[in-house]
Amino acid sequence: MSQALTLARPYARAAFAIARDEGRFPQWGDALSFSAQVAGDPRVAGLLLNPELGQGDAVGLLAPEGASEEFQRFLALLAQSQRLTLLPEISGLYDQLRADAERVVKATVTSAAELAPAELDKIVTALKKRFGREVEVTTAVDASLIGGAVIDAGDVVIDGSVKGKLERLQNSLAH
Repeated sequence: MSQALTLARPYARAAFAIARDEGRFPQWGDALSFSAQVAGDPRVAGLLLNPELGQGDAVGLLAPEGASEEFQRFLALLAQSQRLTLLPEISGLYDQLRADAERVVKATVTSAAELAPAELDKIVTALKKRFGREVEVTTAVDASLIGGAVIDAGDVVIDGSVKGKLERLQNSLAH
């Protein structure tokens, strides 16, 4: 996985630079996301490794409808370099670069039960204050947390779940 990220990084930076220069962050993000989803399908991934698949066919398969000429050239470069299978990593790295440029933190809040809108607003406000940036939150429910929530904001994970507290207590008692 780390090798794939290392290989994908220069392509993600190139895509980011093109999108920044064109002022088309959302369009490039959507196109990369589409292409990454298609390339990530196991049936398509096997096809992409087939040497009989032509470069034009690969681009046609992976490019979303109405993709810009620049995006299609980007896919052609990936095909020529035999890097089409890296599209999921390229898309993820592009999203990180875009979020940094737009000063947005993406966070996932996983709770034991569905959060009320007021509770989610409090969490978003606290995260904005902590990071000094806008925050985009996605939510998930995991009943195994028993209670509380886990907030994953990239490099920062805040575990306020009952399950996490019990695990920490168990570890402290064991040592």
